Amino acid sequence: MEVDLDAIAKGMALAVPYIGHMGIEVTEMSEGAATALLPDRPELHNHVGSQHAGALFGVAETASGAAFVGGFAARMADVTPLARSAEIAYSKVARGPIEAKAKLGTPAAEALATLDADGRVDFSVEVEMTDAEGLVVATATVDWNVRLKASES
Repeated sequence: MEVDLDAIAKGMALAVPYIGHMGIEVTEMSEGAATALLPDRPELHNHVGSQHAGALFGVAETASGAAFVGGFAARMADVTPLARSAEIAYSKVARGPIEAKAKLGTPAAEALATLDADGRVDFSVEVEMTDAEGLVVATATVDWNVRLKASES
């Protein structure tokens, strides 16, 4: 079955209302990788006029989820995904629109094989956030737990 990842990327703000609320756009999605864009809007700023730490976390988690969906798209009806934990490091003041690039730490095929063998799989997604000049403003790791719906208790 052919999966239209562009259509899925465009629909993420509808599927996850918080993404739409923040104005985050998933701009690219491939098997196990994705890019999301955090807009530069005054209501997303902190007290010094740069992107709020919570907004940066939001775009990182969104990009990580989109990378997960890119790797598991053909199986989404069969699974329940949950972010289990996350860690973020802020390295530079984040001004302007911020691009978050995420990539599964485990190849999608390997994660899917574990899912089929064990009924669940845990993996990390690494995210790098850059400003318009390409400077890294933050990095994050989001740990995901994915279970087959039939194996939920």
